[in-house]
Amino acid sequence: MSKILLHTPDGVRDIYGKEYSDRKYIINKIHDKMESFGYSSIETPTFEFFDVFAEEINASDTKELYKFFDKEGNTLVLRPDFTPSIARCASKVMLENGNPVRVCYEGNSFLNVSNLQGKLKENCNIGVELMNDSSVYADAEAIALLIESLKSSGLQDFQVSVGDADYYKGLCAEAGITPETEEEIREQIIGKNYFAAEAIMREKNIPDKYSELIVKVSEFIGSDDALEKAASQVQNERSLAAIKRLKDLYKVLTYYGVEKYISFDLGILSRFNYYTGVIFSAYTYGVGDAIAKGGRYDNLLGKYGTDAPAIGFSIIVDDLMSALYRQGIKVDNNTEIETITYTQETFESALNKANALRNQGRNVVLKAE
Repeated sequence: MSKILLHTPDGVRDIYGKEYSDRKYIINKIHDKMESFGYSSIETPTFEFFDVFAEEINASDTKELYKFFDKEGNTLVLRPDFTPSIARCASKVMLENGNPVRVCYEGNSFLNVSNLQGKLKENCNIGVELMNDSSVYADAEAIALLIESLKSSGLQDFQVSVGDADYYKGLCAEAGITPETEEEIREQIIGKNYFAAEAIMREKNIPDKYSELIVKVSEFIGSDDALEKAASQVQNERSLAAIKRLKDLYKVLTYYGVEKYISFDLGILSRFNYYTGVIFSAYTYGVGDAIAKGGRYDNLLGKYGTDAPAIGFSIIVDDLMSALYRQGIKVDNNTEIETITYTQETFESALNKANALRNQGRNVVLKAE
C-alpha cells in the first residue's frame, strides 16, 4: 500500500483513545469556566477570504497560510487565527447597542510552518473575545479568566507574562522609525535575531541610544521595578501611558487574587499587527513555547464594519495537554468501559441492565458470549 495512504502529512496527526477523551474533557472544563464569566459560544468558518487576514499578518508570514481558490477565482485561506474571523462577524451583527460583547470559541487553526520547526501545522484552540469595553477592568477580566481557565484544567505551575504593545510602538515612534521599518525590526526581535534587528536600524540611521534600547526592551522583566526602569528610559506619552496602564492593571488583578501568576515583560511582541495595548502569554514547564497568547486590539473591528475596542486570548490545547501529561497531572476523566455479556436467551435482560447503567452515566458495551 502507498505510504501516502498510511501516513498523515508532516505537522498533522491522528488523535484517538484516551488522549482524545482527555482533550474533550479538558476543553469542556475550560468552556464551563468561560461560560461562568458570562461568555457565549460562537463558531466561524474554517476557511475565509484571504483579505480577512491579509492586513493583520506580516508580508513574510503570508507564505505560512494555506491558500486555495474557489470556482470564482477568489483566494481563500484556512484560518491561521480566530480573532480576525470573530472581529469580522461581530462587527456586522453584535456591536450595535454599544454594550460589552463576550464570546468564546473552540476549533482548529492552520499554519504551514516549516517542518524544521517541529511544530504542529493544525492546532486546537479555545479562547474568548471581549468587545466594546476599553477599560482596564476588561484587560484584567481577560487575564484573570485565562488564569482560571488554565487552573480548571488542573495546571497549577504556570506564569502569565504581561506587556504592552504601545510601549514598544511608542519607543519606535520616538526614534523616528516608520511603521514599515518597525514591522521589519519586530519580526527579527520575535525570532530573537537581535543582530539582524540592529543591522536594520543601522541601515535606517536610527540613533544608537534608541537602537540599543529597542533591542534591550526584552530585559524589562519582573515586577514593579521592571516597570519603573522601563519608564525611566523613554519620554514619549504613548510608552509612558502604557506603563501606567500596566500598573493600574496589576492593581485590579490583585482584586481577583491572581497576582502570584503575573509577571511583567515589555519584550513581548507579536507577529500579528492588530495588537494595540496590553499583550500577554502564558508559560509552563514541559512545553517550549507559550501555551496561551492574547492581547488588546482596539483598531481591528473597524476594518470590518463597526469600530469597537476589544481584548481576547487563545489557549493552544495541544500544548496544554502536553504540559499536563509531562507534569504528571492526572486528568480526572472516567473512560472506564464495563462489559455485559449476553446469549440469545439473555439479551433482553442484559440490554435492560446496560441501559440502566448508561442512564447512571456509566460506559457499557454489550458483548456476545
